[in-house]
Amino acid sequence: METKTKFIRNPFFKSFFQIAFFIIIQNMITYSVNVADNIMLGSYSQTALSGAATVNQIQFLLQQVTLGLGEGLVVLASQAWGKKDIKPIRIFTTIALSIGITVGLLLTIAASLFPGNLLRIFTPDPVIIDAGTQYLWLMRFTYLPFIISNILIASLRSMERVRIGFSISCVSLLVNISLNYIFIFGHFGAPKLGIVGAAIGTLSARILELIIVIIYIRKVQKGVFSFIPSEIKRASVVSYGKTSLPIVITQALFGLSITLQTVVLGHLSSDAIAANSAATTIFQYLKLIAIGSSSATVVVVGKSIGAGDTENLKKYKKTLQFIYLFVGLFICLCLNLVKGPLISMYSLNSEARGLALSIITLLSITSIGTSYQMPVNTGIIRGSGDPKFALKVDLVCIWCIMYPLSFLAAFIWKLPVIIVIAFLNSDQVFKCIPAFIKVNFFYKIKNTQSS
Repeated sequence: METKTKFIRNPFFKSFFQIAFFIIIQNMITYSVNVADNIMLGSYSQTALSGAATVNQIQFLLQQVTLGLGEGLVVLASQAWGKKDIKPIRIFTTIALSIGITVGLLLTIAASLFPGNLLRIFTPDPVIIDAGTQYLWLMRFTYLPFIISNILIASLRSMERVRIGFSISCVSLLVNISLNYIFIFGHFGAPKLGIVGAAIGTLSARILELIIVIIYIRKVQKGVFSFIPSEIKRASVVSYGKTSLPIVITQALFGLSITLQTVVLGHLSSDAIAANSAATTIFQYLKLIAIGSSSATVVVVGKSIGAGDTENLKKYKKTLQFIYLFVGLFICLCLNLVKGPLISMYSLNSEARGLALSIITLLSITSIGTSYQMPVNTGIIRGSGDPKFALKVDLVCIWCIMYPLSFLAAFIWKLPVIIVIAFLNSDQVFKCIPAFIKVNFFYKIKNTQSS
């Protein structure tokens, strides 16, 4: 009992659970916005849904780049926060914002000048391109607010300020769904705008998110975000680049990987696409627990390094690994408990229904690997100052092992669909091996913070 009490009261783990909780809930709410958009547009028309889905491929890529910039910022800023040194946080946040705004401006200009060409990358269908162009006309203006808000929220997260991100997500969900309901279908006297109405809802939510985070910073975090360009030195830019570039590349390759998985499944059968879509809906919600664990780990590990508490950190990382495994087992159990009721909600033929149940069973097993390797590779190891390790692991496990085997299984060996999907998720198991070896036998701590 005494050991249990010490564990609960331990500032390291108390901070970890608090940060993880709010990040997980925030991510689930954000994901719910996307689900709500799909449901509403899907009930309006299939063309509208397809057009929005095509434009959202651009948003997904932007999201991965923004996530990489934010995670690189968190790695550096959390170490500065451990020292209670605010100046480096201000400097690295300014650098991240400068890069992010540049990317956002370039994408906004491209979407303004060449909307059709951008959408043809993802689909040749002129009807879908026409619907997507209408959606993109407003969505292009969401890119800059999205980038600025998320980088500022990442900076606040590095200082253990996570409730503001949660609050913003709640407001965003409420505004987005309400305006979608009004403008997609034309309720309360508003015009029936369809896909354009969905864009209005998203743009309004993004602008409101930015307004809230700026007000919070000005009222609550006075002085922390007083951006002073003259403070930025070459060493700080180099330090941020070395940390963030591997993370940005990792996230971009992840985005490409998701696209390729869609390509593989699309060449198998329509049942495979429908079954995989149904099976992954609840899995994506539960996967957010592993993602939240990773984000929380970066913050608490970086803070400990900045505070000079490296000896205890070596002990904490063992306990963290047991927590990750417990999370994986919890996700596995939940998936198996809900798979029947979940799949019964979809209008699937018998073959697709059976395949969907098999996919969920498969994902319940690989989720244990995901819950362990993700927070180890992108949490403990990345937070300890080695952002390149996760990139190296992805290059080997995904691009040298998983995809070659998956393409062989699908197009050469002509194996059953469920086996192909098993190969497509096999990297979640492969990654556990280098993660375990690195964190337990070759673990090194590097203070990456410099100003």
